[in-house]
Amino acid sequence: MKKIILTGGGTAGHVTPNLALIPTLRAEGWEIHYIGTENGIERRLIEAVDGISYHVVNSGKLRRYFDLKNFTDPFRVIQGAFQATALVRKIKPDIVFSKGGFVSVPVVYGARMAGVPVLLHESDMTPGLANKISAPFAKALCCTFPEAAAAAGKKGRVTGTPLRAELFSGSREKGLRLFGLDDPRPVLMVVGGSSGAQAVNKAVRQALGPLTDCFQVLHLCGKGNLDPEMEGTNRYHQYEYLDEQMSHAYACADVLISRAGSNTLCEILALHKPALLIPYPKEASRGDQILNARSFEQRGLARVLMQEDMTPDTLFSAVVDTYKNRGQLIDAMERERSADGVANVMQLIHQYAKKD
Repeated sequence: MKKIILTGGGTAGHVTPNLALIPTLRAEGWEIHYIGTENGIERRLIEAVDGISYHVVNSGKLRRYFDLKNFTDPFRVIQGAFQATALVRKIKPDIVFSKGGFVSVPVVYGARMAGVPVLLHESDMTPGLANKISAPFAKALCCTFPEAAAAAGKKGRVTGTPLRAELFSGSREKGLRLFGLDDPRPVLMVVGGSSGAQAVNKAVRQALGPLTDCFQVLHLCGKGNLDPEMEGTNRYHQYEYLDEQMSHAYACADVLISRAGSNTLCEILALHKPALLIPYPKEASRGDQILNARSFEQRGLARVLMQEDMTPDTLFSAVVDTYKNRGQLIDAMERERSADGVANVMQLIHQYAKKD
């Protein structure tokens, strides 16, 4: 039986691609192990999945800024590397797949010490610090964006991001019923996130008159961002967030307004949804969303409206333009080889896994 160690943690974004790989790995008969921290979000997410052996190692946080813990955490990373090396030698996996995050560094080093091949995955245009440190020990770096793969040199591979199969199980008819979308107008879904949604939420609500003349609006405005005064507005339906119903929301959406986080962009690409991207502004972030959005725009996969250029009028015009050009956008997305992240990553796992 083939064995694989998955690792990655610190945020849900460093775990969900691993979760997306698990059903395919199981179907192929792999024995699956996960190495994470004792109290990280990865433990809660992975232990909710039956049949995965979870192992704990120590790790320090990798920071780009000054903190007193920067003097002690390297020793935790070293301790974690010894623990991970012992675990890898005990498990004897055929390959390690790392999604990044600070916990992955000792695991990747442990795999290298045990002579086990490593694959890394990077979702963003620029690699995180953990992947920068781990890259010399890896066979390949799986990338969401072609620009990131090019920057990685010979090790770069454009794979897209593995997405959970449930995302593709949505029903348009069920979505229309669930959300009360009973008008013949096309459905505009707004996906703003939570903390980063305020400017988008405000502009959408200010442009609601012309928007609802043309569309039914399904607005996912983020936790705590419902507007009681908007309840009952014709052809406007607001929700804080969706969980298991998200697949049905995507299925019934004809056009999207979205931020430009890498995981969301991968979902848009895989589902072939025409989208107007409004990236989080650089002064409030490290600028990755702007790079993500520009990449999609240059490849013909989406339209972009910068937040500093957003007014109710420019937002409405850009949404209408995106909808009118939906056929062109969908055609470009259908030509993208990187859409099926699970299949692309699994191909590399098979290629680099140790041969019997």
